[in-house]
Amino acid sequence: MQKTIQIDLKDFSYELPEEKIAFEGTLKRDLSKLLYSNNGKIEDYMFKDITSLIPDKSTLVFNNTKVIPARIHLHKNTGASIEIFLLKPAYKNDIALALETTSDIAWECIIGNLKKWKEGEVLYAHVEFDSNIIELSATLINKEDRIVEFSWQNNLISFAQIIQTLGNTPLPPYIKRAAKETDKERYQTVYSLIEGAVAAPTAGLHFTNEILSKLEDKKVKQEHITLHVGAGTFMPIKSESVQEHSMHNETMQIPVKVIESLVKSENIIAVGTTSMRTLESLYWFGVKLIDNPDASFFIEKLYPYQDHSNLPTKNEALKAVILHAKKANINIVSGSTEIFIFPGYKFKVCDGLITNFHQPGSTLILLVAAFVKQHWRNIYNHALQNNYRFLSFGDSSFLIP
Repeated sequence: MQKTIQIDLKDFSYELPEEKIAFEGTLKRDLSKLLYSNNGKIEDYMFKDITSLIPDKSTLVFNNTKVIPARIHLHKNTGASIEIFLLKPAYKNDIALALETTSDIAWECIIGNLKKWKEGEVLYAHVEFDSNIIELSATLINKEDRIVEFSWQNNLISFAQIIQTLGNTPLPPYIKRAAKETDKERYQTVYSLIEGAVAAPTAGLHFTNEILSKLEDKKVKQEHITLHVGAGTFMPIKSESVQEHSMHNETMQIPVKVIESLVKSENIIAVGTTSMRTLESLYWFGVKLIDNPDASFFIEKLYPYQDHSNLPTKNEALKAVILHAKKANINIVSGSTEIFIFPGYKFKVCDGLITNFHQPGSTLILLVAAFVKQHWRNIYNHALQNNYRFLSFGDSSFLIP
């Protein structure tokens, strides 16, 4: 049975003037501003100061997903251009395998000028590899679901190689400018590793290798999980009831050694909302496994709000996941989540959150409000009044409830 929680979206909105939105990153990553809020007490810093704010023996959890150049332009025989935004493989759950394929592959896409592309019609682009021209063709095989099949005649070239050459950085929709060459590096964290995201885990954009090294010297543990950020993260809430909002489903991978580290950690700080969603989803997978050892790792949108009796501790839930992994003889736990974190949610794993400033009335502002409770509005008012830069390329906050 699901608990009823009444959320009025108007209570989680605020006026965001366009001049407060950052359309470029700072010249140096760690020269962005940092708002530090501990139980509602707010202080202003530069991000490079974060090493002094993170308590000793804390564990930082980073999302090491890597943004793919997901915006592709193809052409009709007439020369007319159509933009395709890759979302996710249509028939394969593993994004990495889909990117590595050297044969035909279908993707779910956002398509510009969809009305002008007939189902079954083929578009073309030409890509140069080692002085050889490869023709990429794209066929709209399902207009309603926006499924596009890509094919090319060279089984030595992967789809990842093609889009790396042909594609552009998938900047968020509110950044009203064309992607630049510098975005390929700047809209990517310095620790990005596993390709598959179509949006950056932007909280991590402020970290430099120098900061990471200083944290290591301070004995702050650094663990990495993977959640491939989807375009759904930008989807506005349009439903009359917040709970009816259609949450996006994102895939996750968590190494077992990371889960073992989390069991030993007392102060866990999520770097970004994607890391937080992953960590909290991991707890609820443990809850499922305790109840049913054969449970699959899929966390439904409102699963945490069901009437659960005698919930396990963080460590009990995580140990259930470790036991599951050992029985299955796997080193990485993979799953998916559409967890919806909004006020009323009780956090099970995360003690701190590093995150940027989010759009009004978004699922991410609800997550922040759930974490810091009534303090969220003072935090955002302070940021607006003190010239903080907002959204993906904007400034940062370090929040402790």
